[in-house]
Amino acid sequence: MSSQDQNPLAGQGWNFDNSYTRLPESLFVRQKPVAVKKPELALLNRELAASLGLDADSLDGPEGAAVFAGNNLPAGADPIAQAYAGHQFGHFTMLGDGRAILLGEHVTARGERFDIQLKGSGQTPFSRRGDGRAALGPMLREYIISEAMHALGIPTTRSLAVATTGEPVHRETTQAGAILTRVASSHIRVGTFEYLAARNKTDDLRILAEYTMRRHYPELAEAKNPFLELLRAVMEGQARLVTSWLHVGFIHGVMNTDNMALCGESIDYGPCAFMDAYDPATVFSSIDRDGRYAYGNQPSIAQWNLTRLAETLLPLLHEREEQATVLAQETLEEFPEMFRRHWIEGMRAKLGLFTAEDEDASLARELLKLMQEDGADYTLTLRGLTEETPDGSFFRDTGFMRWRERWEARLARQSETPEESRILMRAHNPAVIPRNRRVEEALEAATLKNDLAPLKRLLDALSTPFEDRPEHARYRDPAPLDADYRTFCGT
Repeated sequence: MSSQDQNPLAGQGWNFDNSYTRLPESLFVRQKPVAVKKPELALLNRELAASLGLDADSLDGPEGAAVFAGNNLPAGADPIAQAYAGHQFGHFTMLGDGRAILLGEHVTARGERFDIQLKGSGQTPFSRRGDGRAALGPMLREYIISEAMHALGIPTTRSLAVATTGEPVHRETTQAGAILTRVASSHIRVGTFEYLAARNKTDDLRILAEYTMRRHYPELAEAKNPFLELLRAVMEGQARLVTSWLHVGFIHGVMNTDNMALCGESIDYGPCAFMDAYDPATVFSSIDRDGRYAYGNQPSIAQWNLTRLAETLLPLLHEREEQATVLAQETLEEFPEMFRRHWIEGMRAKLGLFTAEDEDASLARELLKLMQEDGADYTLTLRGLTEETPDGSFFRDTGFMRWRERWEARLARQSETPEESRILMRAHNPAVIPRNRRVEEALEAATLKNDLAPLKRLLDALSTPFEDRPEHARYRDPAPLDADYRTFCGT
């Protein structure tokens, strides 16, 4: 009998090389997932599995369910709970993985390194009276939104699988338990640096910063001040990321510093949602009572979080604190221009502009202002501009007609044809996004009726968001104007 016959996990394709566990032990606690009663596979992302070099067929069954539920560990896994802190709604808290276990780092045949994390895998030393478990609904929500973000071309963690546990979890109501397998370039957060800074572990902080550069920004190794360049690189990544959120109407909902990853990926899809009618004050999260993380506040919150990161790096920037502070402040002042550059670059593509003119920003802002005044749907309006004769009352409004004359005059000043502009716009203005009511319909069917068919149809529509397919028409319609939608974090 071969070793593969003896070990059903051997043929699944896992290839772990766990560099994070070679860092100082102040950054983690070794912790195995807590086994569950009856693991069953609810969803497997076969496309993602294949891209990771995993054998989807061997994972799509009881052996895979046992791995994704934490009952069986693949060879080479070295499970840990990571330590980190975070400013949650502006208040500093020592945190850590209270319901997640990092199995290890899977390295693909192309040399790409990915964290494989189980979310909802039981209590850890960081659980703080929590049960360490997760309910099926929030785990399915993260699967839906993270895969939608990936299809939209936005840097994001991804979802490999959802496994049910056969055990209940008790929140406001009793719900089915589930575990999400999350794939990330890494889980190094602003809060990871805050954790070490709060404990005055400067040596460990330097080791973490050097590790972060080796893993994500190796080109910085020879920089004159590599730690300052690390701050600048993270700033650039966050400017790119948050503008990409704004371009599709996405509201993260809980932009705490423990939810800002230094690799530049969107992470932690809790009370997130996509905006229907355009309004910068839009908030969906039930816990964001003051609108701190509203759609229009996301750029300033990103800079606030980056300032917290800069504070942790001060001992590394210069031996004199006063000079370190000056360096950090001067670098942070670059963020608004970084953000503006990425925002206008994206808006030009959404408006079909191949060239750059000084008036482009005011052209885009004027359209957004008209949309806000009219209560126009953000996604449908921008997608409608790709049509030669867009339909809808907004497009017949006097204000819009004046704007359109200005826009068409701008288009005429570039050499590309109108059809080339429409092709560019259709590649940057999605026809389909995770409309809130469609997400809720799919989650209700899955959690209340044990019916995953609506969810799988939704995922199919979201996998090609820039294609306007007739069979996906129902996923384009926004909610009624009087709909009151709220999201919950699911913890």
